[in-house]
Amino acid sequence: MRARVELAAAIVDAHGTPAEVLVSERPGHAQALAKAAVARGARLVIAWGGDGTINEVASALVFGNVPMGIVPAGSGNGLARQLAISRTPVDAIRQAIAARPRKIDVGEMGDRLFVNVAGIGFDAYVARKFNEAGTRRRGLATYASITGRALLSYASATYAIRVDGDEACGPPVRAIVVTAANSAEFGNGAIIAPGARVDDGLLDLVVIEERSRVGTILRLPRLFQGTVDRAAGCSLRRVSVATIESDQPMDFHVDGEPVKGGTSLHVRVRPGALCLAV
Repeated sequence: MRARVELAAAIVDAHGTPAEVLVSERPGHAQALAKAAVARGARLVIAWGGDGTINEVASALVFGNVPMGIVPAGSGNGLARQLAISRTPVDAIRQAIAARPRKIDVGEMGDRLFVNVAGIGFDAYVARKFNEAGTRRRGLATYASITGRALLSYASATYAIRVDGDEACGPPVRAIVVTAANSAEFGNGAIIAPGARVDDGLLDLVVIEERSRVGTILRLPRLFQGTVDRAAGCSLRRVSVATIESDQPMDFHVDGEPVKGGTSLHVRVRPGALCLAV
């Protein structure tokens, strides 16, 4: 961590831009630090970390005019990959400082904000197991191992989905994944919503039916081919609001952070709610 602090300080010093380098110490701390920075008059806040850190900082800056920069350093980095942000910290920080800020949409599921993806079902289950693994065991290998085991143990649920008011999105469906995507990618090249855009004022609602576990496993390569929307049992619809209901309380995730929900979850888009320096 000290190396990151020293590197960040050196980059901004070389750029001639006065800056503070702050380190988050616990869940929720990055959000508090970002809010305090805005209160002190910061003109740019850069989040260096994984999807959870980016979510916290974005939640502090949303609906305001202070832009957020990103230095991707997580296990998936789906949003950063879709925005073509450099994985090299020096370049990412320089890009953020020099960028002309742009507005992007923010999603909301169950009163929790997300900037990349939120979901119910298998990915939420994996997110919870990944979170329980602890920070020392995080990484792509751990994520892949948890996913593999979960494919053997996870039980799909049935969901009733209504979109854009009272319009039913078909009959109740047994699904392994129900995802609301602001950008296209889970992370690590897994494309859950091909064609999704962060600035179109809509979310891509992706529902993947579970017809058999073997069939689900056989469809997994499509995520990395960008063709999951063409798979049998997959539907993709662009929506501004949606309601998802189940007969059991639903675990969900926002940008990979697990959350416990009720039997009904409301989803909506917040168009142009976040200013991003990319």
